[in-house]
Amino acid sequence: MTLPTTAVAPPDASFNFASHLIERNSAQPGKVAFIDDHGSLTYGELAERIRRFGAALRASGLRREERVLLLMHDCNHWPVAFLGALYAGVIPVAVNTLLPAADYAYMLAHSRAQAALVSAALLPTLQAAMAQAPHEVSTVVVANSKGALPAQAQDFDAFVASHAPMAEAAATSADDMAFWLYSSGSTGRPKGAVHSHANAYYTAELYGTRLLGVRANDICFSAAKLFFAYGLGNSLSFPMSVGATTLLMAERPTPEAVFKRWIEHKPTLFFGAPTGFAGMLASPRLPARGDVALRLCSSAGEALPADLGERFTAHFGVQIIDGIGSTEMLHIFLSNAPGRVRYGTTGWPVPGYQIELRGEDGKPVPDGEIGDLYIKGPSAALMYWNNREKTRETFQGEWTKSGDKYVRNADASCTYSGRSDDMLKVSGIYVSPFEVEATLVQHGAVLEAAVIGVPDALGLTKTKAFVVLKAGQQASEAELKAFVKDRLAPFKYPRAIEFVAELPKTATGKIQRYKLRERELAP
Repeated sequence: MTLPTTAVAPPDASFNFASHLIERNSAQPGKVAFIDDHGSLTYGELAERIRRFGAALRASGLRREERVLLLMHDCNHWPVAFLGALYAGVIPVAVNTLLPAADYAYMLAHSRAQAALVSAALLPTLQAAMAQAPHEVSTVVVANSKGALPAQAQDFDAFVASHAPMAEAAATSADDMAFWLYSSGSTGRPKGAVHSHANAYYTAELYGTRLLGVRANDICFSAAKLFFAYGLGNSLSFPMSVGATTLLMAERPTPEAVFKRWIEHKPTLFFGAPTGFAGMLASPRLPARGDVALRLCSSAGEALPADLGERFTAHFGVQIIDGIGSTEMLHIFLSNAPGRVRYGTTGWPVPGYQIELRGEDGKPVPDGEIGDLYIKGPSAALMYWNNREKTRETFQGEWTKSGDKYVRNADASCTYSGRSDDMLKVSGIYVSPFEVEATLVQHGAVLEAAVIGVPDALGLTKTKAFVVLKAGQQASEAELKAFVKDRLAPFKYPRAIEFVAELPKTATGKIQRYKLRERELAP
């Protein structure tokens, strides 16, 4: 099942993505590029700060291809840090801001990061991670700092101002390593997906510009944060590629926080996830159509239920363009399109990408049958860093195995049919059931646990844990939820817990999660 690709001029062999974006906007230095909670940044100001930041990194002793951990909330400092590193040929490793210190300790050691760029609010967590990691970080730069900083830390603004701008970008190539994004692993260990300078260029050209039609007079606003592959495209690669303006928000994207910005800043493009759209439609503060300036919305992270899309369109008069992407492919490769939306499906291959649905024998399956989703396109990651086994399993020649199952419909659109493994997508973020189970059994009263995803009334996935207690022991649902929250990222705790006498198992003792799923779905 393949479609012809749409030709996009490849970048020159000598190519630096940060320099590319600066050059694209050099003719409009006064145009606002980013607006955050504290102010705005024009394209001219951004270009100078990128060059200064790159110079400061190199002056700090960082060399080409050395890594820097980027642990920052969305703000105007984020694109300066990310693009400044790219400009200098240094590799930013953008990480989720919601994780516990132990996860950052692993990422610091795994990436061998020589520096860390961190928001002031996250500095204590970073310090705890640095104390755990067997790897020393030489430079810490703190954004939005207030008051005194630790001895090894520097203020972000002072760091930028301390050096003259770099005269020119590092002489990188299109295929050079540019940045890393960590993808959740099925065993709980994150995998470092390595992306090239050309990858972000291709996602912006093929999806942002050609399919979504992002244009210079747009104001883009994404609920998905910049550390996500989805958010990185929405809030940086796509708008900067056409000279648009991006609205950034550090806080959680609650319905009230999103509505506030819709009304005050009038974004024209909004990028969200199904859980967020559901929460907004259920809110008593849902704005009227005339109070917003939306012309188009995008959804990814999990399958968008048809009812949500239809109700949103009925209220606001704009379409939600639902699609699927991945950290490994950097952005969306299968999607509905403006003017061609079939709610309840994930749409058609994005021009420039090809997909195949394959059976267990590796051969394409006919229409109407479930198959494993494989993608071929120019934005695939180069590898998982220091993980040859998973690299070979996922990146198979020109094809990338997504881990998702799909069905192709008669009109060539595709409908999501679950995962090939036991990974769960909850509010657009992968959760490993194994990691949650391993945490639950650390509780003194828990003998065994099994975690599955169950659909709620809207068809969105929520985690549910089945727990077997030790003989004579007691524990409440609230107690176990709090226990998990204290040890894992908050979004990973099970939303429901059911206490059972035993778990279904195979003859060899393996838990049969599919039987628990079947029981939950039974009428």
